[in-house]
Amino acid sequence: MAEQFSFDVVSEVDMQEMKNVVDQATKEIKQRFDFKDSKTEITLKEKEKELVLVSDDEYKLNAVNDIVKTKCVKRGVSLKAFTYGIVEPALSGTVRQVAKIQSGIAADKAKEVTKAIKESKLKVQAQIQGEQVRVSGKKRDDLQEAIALLRNQKFGIPIQFTNFRD
Repeated sequence: MAEQFSFDVVSEVDMQEMKNVVDQATKEIKQRFDFKDSKTEITLKEKEKELVLVSDDEYKLNAVNDIVKTKCVKRGVSLKAFTYGIVEPALSGTVRQVAKIQSGIAADKAKEVTKAIKESKLKVQAQIQGEQVRVSGKKRDDLQEAIALLRNQKFGIPIQFTNFRD
């Protein structure tokens, strides 16, 4: 019987790392002089997979956004994982921006991933399973080539490879 190897292509953000990003960014904001006496806060809503940024004005909100992005890069959280909403007025003269955190691969992106694999003519099969893509083949080398191919593609979302198994 021929062995079958497989791996999953997923798009997830480690929420513990996001907590660390929020903690570090909050700490930096409290220490910075330009944020003294401002109503700035960063809230992570884990269940909704959202990051809510609130500050006095758009200028400070952009500065908060830059701080968060810097912390994300340092902690290995991909900046592609965020979809930013519009800046909207909030309570008592502040402004708010909500950033959705990527969780799972959307159907259209999953189709792009499977199409890229099929067009590569590698001897592997790709199938969409919910919010992930399962890639399987008879040789490990073929799967490693598929991983290399996908890493070089630009899908606009962060992708990870999990469950490499036989």
